[in-house]
Amino acid sequence: MWFILALGSAVFAALTSILAKVGIEGVGSNLATAIRTMVVLVMAWGMVFITNQQSGIKGISKESWIFLILSGLATGASWLCYYKALQIGDVSKVVPIDKLSVVITLVLAFAFLHEKFTAKSLIGCALIGAGTVLMVL
Repeated sequence: MWFILALGSAVFAALTSILAKVGIEGVGSNLATAIRTMVVLVMAWGMVFITNQQSGIKGISKESWIFLILSGLATGASWLCYYKALQIGDVSKVVPIDKLSVVITLVLAFAFLHEKFTAKSLIGCALIGAGTVLMVL
């Protein structure tokens, strides 16, 4: 099931890039990010209420709150950078660079979460990096 959801995430992320590039035409990147964020906010809280998970707020630990807030700040910074990059650059160049997040995530997961960094991971990171360079040049 995780694979299907991850694949769905990739498809929707691809659609996000194309739809954003068209939608950002003539709109400030910060305003476009704010509009996108409002839509995501409504959608996310809608899912919380549809799945009846709102009572779980009381059980969230202080540590979880801190890390979820930091994650939200990182997401916001990412989206602001992404929309500005889309506004001034070609989507075919912005998206591959944005996807370097896969490589950065693997390195951070190894360093901070102590996840395994295998030969396969190393080769994958190198290929993603090389592919990004080829697509951007």
